Amino acid sequence: MQLCYIANMADTASDIFAALAHPTRRQILQDLKDGELAAGEIAARFSATGPTISRHLSVLRQAGLVAERREANRILYSLVGERLALSVGNFLSTVCPEQIVLREVRKRTTSRPSTSTSEA
Repeated sequence: MQLCYIANMADTASDIFAALAHPTRRQILQDLKDGELAAGEIAARFSATGPTISRHLSVLRQAGLVAERREANRILYSLVGERLALSVGNFLSTVCPEQIVLREVRKRTTSRPSTSTSEA
């Protein structure tokens, strides 16, 4: 059971990093950080054809990095930022264990009330 979970996690990470590999897809994610955009609005920001942008959006959607919803005859896309943050964070924690320690140190220092003591 756990082995299956690890394999699925690896597949998910592979999908996400494959989606992030293309500069157009990274730009789409950056454009969506300010809010939902219609497919036509996204396509208008690029010199690529509509079908090419549609394929990029499909890759992002399959990786779970964007969500889509239909409104009348428009398809609206939004960023699923927490999925990106968690996946990249998990990867970094795996390959850079010191990041875990740094995160814990930051948690402790921000959760403690600051007290200033002066020693003479």
